[in-house]
Formats: sequence, C-alpha cells, structure tokens
Amino acid sequence: MNLWKRAILHVDMDAFYASVEQLDHPELRGKPILVGGSPESRGVVSAASYEARRYGARSAIPMARAIRLCPQAVVIAPPRMERYREVSDLVFAIFNRVTPLVQPVSLDEAFLDVTGCQRLHGDPVAIARRIRLSIKRETGLTASVGVASCRSVAKIASDLDKPDGLTVISVEETLERLAPLAVSRIWGVGPVAGGKLEKLGVKTIGQLREWPEDALVNVLGVAGSSLYRLARGIDDSPVEPDGEEKSVSHETTFARDVCDLGELETVLLGLAEKVAERLRRRGLAGRTVFIKLRYDDFTTLTRRKTLPAATCLAAAIARHGVELLRDRTAAGKRPVRLVGVGVAGFTDQPAQKVLFRETEQDDARQERLERTADRIREKLGKEAIQRASLKFRG
Repeated sequence: MNLWKRAILHVDMDAFYASVEQLDHPELRGKPILVGGSPESRGVVSAASYEARRYGARSAIPMARAIRLCPQAVVIAPPRMERYREVSDLVFAIFNRVTPLVQPVSLDEAFLDVTGCQRLHGDPVAIARRIRLSIKRETGLTASVGVASCRSVAKIASDLDKPDGLTVISVEETLERLAPLAVSRIWGVGPVAGGKLEKLGVKTIGQLREWPEDALVNVLGVAGSSLYRLARGIDDSPVEPDGEEKSVSHETTFARDVCDLGELETVLLGLAEKVAERLRRRGLAGRTVFIKLRYDDFTTLTRRKTLPAATCLAAAIARHGVELLRDRTAAGKRPVRLVGVGVAGFTDQPAQKVLFRETEQDDARQERLERTADRIREKLGKEAIQRASLKFRG
C-alpha cells in the first residue's frame, strides 16, 4: 500500500439541491432544474442541474437571468432546505465512518483528512472510491472527489472531472497539473483579484508562479503572499472539524435596488434584532461585528469591526453595523441589492460591561429589555412585539 505523508480529500456533491429534487421526483430526471429564490423577488439560483448548465444557467446568478438562458427549466422555489439537510446528514455520516477529521464547507461539500486512517481503510484513492460508492448506494446521488496532499489542491482537483469524478493530484504532479489551469481555480480568487491579475497578463496558475512574492503583495496586498504559496501547491492549513458555530448573521435581498441610506439603516436595524435574538438563545456573545453588502452590479463586500467587549445586544450590533455602513461603504451613493449584518469572534466569557458606570447601567437595562422581548416573542410569536426604532448611544 502506498501511504501518503499527508492525504486530504475534498468531496463535493454534484448539483446537490437539484439532484435531490430529481431523486425525489423521477419525472424531473433528465430535465433542466433551477433551485433558488423566486424571480419575482429577485432571487438567486442556489443550484442548477447539469441539464440547465448546458444553457449557461448556474448557481449565484439571478433566477430571472437563469430563466432567460434556459426558459424550459423547472424552477423549484423556495428551496426545500429541510430535505437537503436530511440528505446532507446521511452523506456526512458516511464521512464520519472514515475519519473524525471532517470539515464542512456547506451542506454538500467537505474536506476530509484521511492521513491517519490509511492502514485501516487503505490508501487515499481507495478511500475516495469507497466514499463515492457509499454515497451512491445510500443516497442515490453522486459526488466528485479530489485527492491531494493539501486542502487547496484537493479543492481544485474535485472540480476537474464533474460530475461523478475522481481526480488524484500527488505531490510530485502538483506543479505540472496546476500550471495550465486558470488562476480562478484557486480557492479565494474572485472577480476583483482575478481582474487585477488579468491586467498583468496573468491568466494561468503557471503564469502566476512566474511572479515574485513581493510583486504580488504590491498588487494584491497580503493576499499576494497566500497566492504565491497556493500557486505552488503549498498549503499547510489543517482540516478543522466544525464543532462550533463561527458566526451568526442575517441578510436580505431587496425586491428593488435601494439607494437611500436611511432605508438601508432601518433594514440593518431589523436584521441586528434577529442576530441578537439568536445569540442570546445560544448563550453566545461576540467581539466582531460585520456587515455584508452587494451592489447592483453584484460586487459583494464585507466590512468588520472588533469591539473592546463581547456583545449580544441588538442596539450595539446595530450601532456598529451602521457605522460600518456609513463610513466604509458606498451605501447611499451606489444602488444596493443585498445587506446583511452578523457577529463573530465568540468568547467563553459573558458579555462584558464597559468601564463607565452610566453606560454599564444602560447596557444592563438594554439587556433586560431585549431578553424580556425575547420571552414575549417566544410565548406570543415573532410579531407580538417589535421596535419602532433602535436608539443609538453616541
């Protein structure tokens, strides 16, 4: 048996949501399927079957556009998330039978570190074959698997032979196999970084390797160092089992683009309420407040701020979220189609109070108020009590 010094699998279910719909409804098999939000509410495609992809429809584009590209598609809106989670649980149970080192990326995607279980289950290629076979037998669905010595290369490999593929890239093959691939194959290279690299004449991973690290840093900032390493297949990031929630957030997509800053702030306040309620329900408090914004041209950005003390209060989340919105985005100047807010950086310590006595009393009063509102909503429903506004302190 050929033991690998380090062996990472990336397993990616094929057109997962759409495939589940075809599994549950045999009459849909062989037909183009689009799963996602309603086109009337400016929804986005969550999954497109391979039949729909032939027409250019794909995930993350507006549903209305996908329907124009593939007018004969069957649209499933809204998605049946509970059913997808049910099937996802079956798939992850298969992963966990092989190794405890499973890092979910989403419901249909995960990294597995199988380095330590090769003597028990065989070499990484044999393990990958067994996983694909088990998924097919137990769920009726297919998965594509990439096998490599690190996460980033395994992620690239799993996408090279879809659907129902198995691609192996050994350490010795890494440089040769990556060289002709587009730089967009590297996980994390989005439209902005890709555009900057294209202006430099860098279209492939091989061309990216020709650039010195300091030159890439000058162009891309700290991301340049990361890309310098990833282009060479250098990635020692561990597979981290997802035992705890990393963040809590809420977002909304508008039925029409919003240019009015006041309207965006009002929406953000309501989202902060939902985030705060979920935090308190889970007994969490976090020190990082972040917002997400998507402009009308689909440019998407996040902005974050680290607080001196952890919080679970809607007023604090909203206050800092609005500051980020006002000071670090073009909200109010550019049309916005999506806004979101969230909290990360959770701590085991309870939400701390700031030093000034008056503010501490205000925080305690605010927390009592919000927890009282939580109890009322729990008993009488979400609409039983709502804020007219959230009051910000200076």
